[in-house]
Amino acid sequence: MAQYTAPRKPGLGPGFWQVTIAMTILNAIASYFIANLDIDKYLPEAADPASDIDALFKFLSVVGNAIFVYVVGYIVYFCIVWRRRASDGPDAIGIQIHDNPRLELWWTIIPAILMVIVAFFSVRIWINLQNTIGDVLTMESIGHQFKYEFRYPRLKQSVYDDMHLPAGTPVTLHVTSADVIHSFWVPEVRLKADMVPGLVQTLRFTPEKIGTYRIICTEFCGRNHGNMVATLHIDSQQDFGRWLSRQFKAQGQGSGPIALASGQATAGQALFGQKCSTCHSVGAFDQKIVGPGLGHLLDDPTHPNLVTGEKPTPADIAHVLVNGYQGPDNSQGKSGPSIGVMPNRQANALSNSDIANLTAYIVSLSQTK
Repeated sequence: MAQYTAPRKPGLGPGFWQVTIAMTILNAIASYFIANLDIDKYLPEAADPASDIDALFKFLSVVGNAIFVYVVGYIVYFCIVWRRRASDGPDAIGIQIHDNPRLELWWTIIPAILMVIVAFFSVRIWINLQNTIGDVLTMESIGHQFKYEFRYPRLKQSVYDDMHLPAGTPVTLHVTSADVIHSFWVPEVRLKADMVPGLVQTLRFTPEKIGTYRIICTEFCGRNHGNMVATLHIDSQQDFGRWLSRQFKAQGQGSGPIALASGQATAGQALFGQKCSTCHSVGAFDQKIVGPGLGHLLDDPTHPNLVTGEKPTPADIAHVLVNGYQGPDNSQGKSGPSIGVMPNRQANALSNSDIANLTAYIVSLSQTK
């Protein structure tokens, strides 16, 4: 005859309310520390509305903490209290509870009220973000593999990887991408947007705390994604004005003919290490990193032409530095292999003297035995 085990008395279990009180105390303590966490101490708030986003983060953390404490707590509690015991017979089954209107009512009402509160708080902050005044300085940021381009309304040429903003000035920033999906994120500003080809997204904020901050790409955009980091400089009004004046002057110097005869190979060597060595070696043409080796452009019999198909003269080398290159390796004919993208002078932030110095250095490599 099968062993008979009397069913356990239905109920919430012994010590249920004591456990609930303990979880409530634990939740209250954790919520107190979350609500009083000084985020600015660890990640400074550099712009408005960072404080609103921090408040939303704390609120969601308090809600998430409560859900975690009670859900996990009750799971552990019920697993212990209503576990199968050694005295239970082989045919014993757990307590069967069906159609409990009160239980179903509360587990519907409480999450519904919680979601309404979360939605109200989130939408209120989102509306404030979208309606923030931000039309004093309107500019653009464009993501490239693997750099950030910044366009200012009064500058004819773009600025790369260094974004300067004046403190206390509302900014409207339009972001997009020129190739693949990138991301624009400044942790201290708390705002982030995907940079999507063909789509313009808008961020509005007011820089407040003078300093230097990182701009980070958070979308995997290629093998050099980890190096796609730019710098945001929040300057005083006076410092921003001086920086803008220097840009006007530098961009003015970029026009006009390039005096190749004034190029200095020593200065070009230092500049090559900063601007070119990531993609080019100083070995033979076939010693490619991303682009070909540049060690013997003027006297390599196996590659008598530049990638543009032109003869390797100083003027043609300077032409590639100025205009960049994108397409197949035309030194081997129009059907040659693709060699990637050669950024132009704007992308590499090269002045006329920089181009002259780089040309002199590349020419000197062919003279080295």
